[in-house]
Amino acid sequence: MKYDNSQVRRRDRLLDEARAIELLETVEYGVLSMIDEDGQPYGIPINHIWDGAECVYIHCAPEGKKLRAIRAGRHDVSLCIVGRVHLLPSKFTTEYESVILKGKAYIDLPEEERRYALELLLQKLSPNDVEMGRVYVDKSFRRTEIIRIDLTEFSGKRKYVPKG
Repeated sequence: MKYDNSQVRRRDRLLDEARAIELLETVEYGVLSMIDEDGQPYGIPINHIWDGAECVYIHCAPEGKKLRAIRAGRHDVSLCIVGRVHLLPSKFTTEYESVILKGKAYIDLPEEERRYALELLLQKLSPNDVEMGRVYVDKSFRRTEIIRIDLTEFSGKRKYVPKG
């Protein structure tokens, strides 16, 4: 996965790679964007987990629009993660941090990889209830699909407004 800010227009708003990775690791949700099975744009909020290397996992029901798009060959996706946001009404602006990731989405993963992804999600989203979460995963495993996004590149942008 390559960090590439070359296409960010506002060069004064570049987010450094370390902070972009921190957002990828810690932010609870993002917006997955893709082209649906009918060729139309589609975006949906999702929970995600980064594997620490070059892929992100998303969990979902075993049927639905995301899966139909991927089955139709629409593998190219984008994931937008937004970190700190602070509205500054009196300055008519907003401070923010964001990361845009590009990659290829895959489904029908082996059971072992699906369980691995769900374990990672438990560790991130329910760290105080992992044992109970494992029981829940076992009960609902057949009703859960996992999407793996093999990341190819990402970029980051931020806006900070100086105090004063």
